[in-house]
Amino acid sequence: MPIDSLSPPRQPLHRRGASLFIGVIWLGLCVIGLAALSNYESHAGSRRASPALWPEESLVERTAGKPTLILFAHSHCPCTRATLGELDALLAQNSAPVRVHVVFYDPTEGSEQLPSTDLRNVAAAIPGVELHSDMEGSETVRFGADTSGYVVFYDETGKLGFSGGITASRGHAGENPGRSALADQLNKRAVLAASPPVFGCPIFGTGELRKTIVCPQ
Repeated sequence: MPIDSLSPPRQPLHRRGASLFIGVIWLGLCVIGLAALSNYESHAGSRRASPALWPEESLVERTAGKPTLILFAHSHCPCTRATLGELDALLAQNSAPVRVHVVFYDPTEGSEQLPSTDLRNVAAAIPGVELHSDMEGSETVRFGADTSGYVVFYDETGKLGFSGGITASRGHAGENPGRSALADQLNKRAVLAASPPVFGCPIFGTGELRKTIVCPQ
């Protein structure tokens, strides 16, 4: 039998070219998708300046002579799960006294009861945390929180020491500069106020409070 008869049949040239073209397109789409995901995860949310001194008109209770920490969140933002995990780890590793609040923006109209959401349950499981529902968004606006996962820390005199995020990117837990800076404030190891970027979903739409957020599940 001739040797050539043992070789597998070759694809026609135009078919091999089409397969190569499809492979290149597929690889390009994968690269674009990964780049878009990386950009999304590392894109910091918008922010405004928080009051330099504790706003006396706030309905969130502050204990005189004791530091106060507030985390602002949208109750349906999946990115905030990582922020709550960082808050839990931070409080577990630091024994400094602090009053901790988690304020959820959840515009549930016509309801007097706090919405029961998964994120709210996660926050409630953190020892010492006090939960609040900011259905009108007044407290969220008062403290300049535009992005879910925004944290403010006021020292025992009511002076702002920290404002920003405590994750390295959207939805990713682990050691990061924001959490370290907040730990320094809690333990009075920092002199200057820290203001790291915050990563999360937008709490508000343009111009007015909105009922839902755009955030991938």
